[in-house]
Amino acid sequence: MPSAKILAKKQAETEALTEKVKKAAAGVLVNYTGITVEQDTALRNELRKAGVDYHVYKNTMTKRACEAAGYGEMAQYLNGMNAFAVSENDPVAAAKILKGYADKLESFNLVAGFVDGNVIDAKQVEELAKTPSKEVLLGRLLGSLQGPLYSLARVLTAVTEKDGESAAAAE
Repeated sequence: MPSAKILAKKQAETEALTEKVKKAAAGVLVNYTGITVEQDTALRNELRKAGVDYHVYKNTMTKRACEAAGYGEMAQYLNGMNAFAVSENDPVAAAKILKGYADKLESFNLVAGFVDGNVIDAKQVEELAKTPSKEVLLGRLLGSLQGPLYSLARVLTAVTEKDGESAAAAE
């Protein structure tokens, strides 16, 4: 039977994971069977640069943390060797990076995830990965707002120039 110290440590780790999941914009669960140490190191570095927390947890710990955070449906996906990526700020980053690895490595698979308070399956994680980043979406929005403003500015300039020519001709 585990000692009180071990149980307290496991409980603290589960509570910390629960808080990460609660604060997260999104999370992705992957089956990482067959990934080499070099590939795993590169993956972890890329995720870290994107602000994504990526760890291998015991499935029971992940299950408890997800249930406590309101994602109890994740339990059905917790089989085998899984790793859990949680992104606090960018809901697309983890899905995008992990999908890239899943496309390259046959044995590395997207399993499930969560975003916007909902549990999503592997197919929905793939769709999430196709979503442009927040910066790209903001750039597109600004571009679409600038177009009409530039058109308005050209029209106003043409009107003022025309009025200026009319006023000069009247003198």
